Amino acid sequence: MSIIILLLIVSIGIAGGFLVAFLWSVKDGQFDDIESPAERILFNNNEINKKQ
Repeated sequence: MSIIILLLIVSIGIAGGFLVAFLWSVKDGQFDDIESPAERILFNNNEINKKQ
């Protein structure tokens, strides 16, 4: 029975760690712009081509 309590505490700790990491990434702005990375390939960026 004590192993179940230990596993429960460990799993809650791991879930809490993932929650903290998710909240930190949201606060840091990781998920602010979800549209432009998918559409970036569709646009021709001539400035990059001129520099090379």
